[in-house]
Amino acid sequence: MNKTSVVVSCPIDTYSGYGARSRDLVKALIELDEYDVQILSQRWGNTRVGYLKAHNEYELSSRIIPQISTKPDIWIQITVPNEFQPIGKFNIGVTAGIETTLCALPWIEGMNRMNLILTSSEHSKKTLSQTRWTKEDKKSGQKLDFKLDKPIEVLLEGADLTKYFPNPNTNFNLESIKESFCFLFVGHWLQGEFKEDRKNIGYLIKTFLETFKNKPNPPALILKTQHSSSSLLDRTALLKKIDGVRNSVKGSLPNIYLIHGEVSDEEINDLYNHSKVKAMVCLTKGEGFGRPLLEFSLVKKPIIASGWSGHLDFLDKNMTLLVGGDLNKVHPSAVQKDVLLPEAQWFQPNDGDVAKAYKEVFKHYKKYTVLAKKLGFKNTKEFSFESMKNRLKEILDSNVPEFPKQVQLNIPGAPSKMQLPKLQ
Repeated sequence: MNKTSVVVSCPIDTYSGYGARSRDLVKALIELDEYDVQILSQRWGNTRVGYLKAHNEYELSSRIIPQISTKPDIWIQITVPNEFQPIGKFNIGVTAGIETTLCALPWIEGMNRMNLILTSSEHSKKTLSQTRWTKEDKKSGQKLDFKLDKPIEVLLEGADLTKYFPNPNTNFNLESIKESFCFLFVGHWLQGEFKEDRKNIGYLIKTFLETFKNKPNPPALILKTQHSSSSLLDRTALLKKIDGVRNSVKGSLPNIYLIHGEVSDEEINDLYNHSKVKAMVCLTKGEGFGRPLLEFSLVKKPIIASGWSGHLDFLDKNMTLLVGGDLNKVHPSAVQKDVLLPEAQWFQPNDGDVAKAYKEVFKHYKKYTVLAKKLGFKNTKEFSFESMKNRLKEILDSNVPEFPKQVQLNIPGAPSKMQLPKLQ
């Protein structure tokens, strides 16, 4: 049987969030067993490559091609929307979306070049669908209105249940941490001044210190973070930032521990499951999805998170401590061209809500573990790789047209093998 040809252009060999998304989506396509899948491997900024070889992903590696020679039935491009280009007979753009309330005009133009857009969360779908821009035509002087005019669907980012699960037999070494109760944060420390970086790590540290300063037997905070690399210089810069926040708070302060550098999926699950790690906290200003929060929910421990953006798809408000806050404009120090716009808004948690959430989980931990177990059970069913694969099939079946197949002609009376005359 001739299968529908699919070429996926994506950063599949990179150690990045988009790399993980790429590997999941391509594996799902292969497992559906309805498509002839090939891969065009791309870079992702300065992100490290070599994931496939290091993790023995031979099935994916074997499908990588240097270039496309014929027009595929389906072209899938996993990247930021301004890079979308229609190459196939049917073109799908896949993006994690946007962390704010507004996307750039080049994103709208890029998405409108495709036949279908897939994004990771209802938050991203709403922002991409509702953004409006007006642009003046240079030749005519006429003002043109731009908005997304192609179909857009939410394709959840399913977690691998073989990698993230409750496991009491953890091997992660936290012997240097004396506290038995630790809050954990996982994520990159991105650009932006204090309280203005997207993950809001400086603010997270400050509120933690203010909440538990001068308290007997306070909890600790573990930061699994880095800027852009695993180098000693990167680690030194992070420690300097942490000390800068600590020096701004007076009194007897609780401890903060830094885990820096690359860790494997197995190691991160061991960290999540460690008996000293009691809860995850993420006071992010905005997420397109928020994979670490989903992964941590599967080990069935409490989560404190901002009450806004992409992670609300899987963080049920009745099973999670979601802090309130306000939407503020993106600070100039955090602006990124065509990604984080100065006109856009994102979330700033309320100080009082944050302090209350810290205290609630610390004082009434058993209550919140009961809720966390319910959330873990729910997400295991609704946000797994299998759930994502099934949803992908539904979307493709509903949106992608049938393509003509090559058929064997059977002419009555014709010889089974026809001989052409030889040319002189």
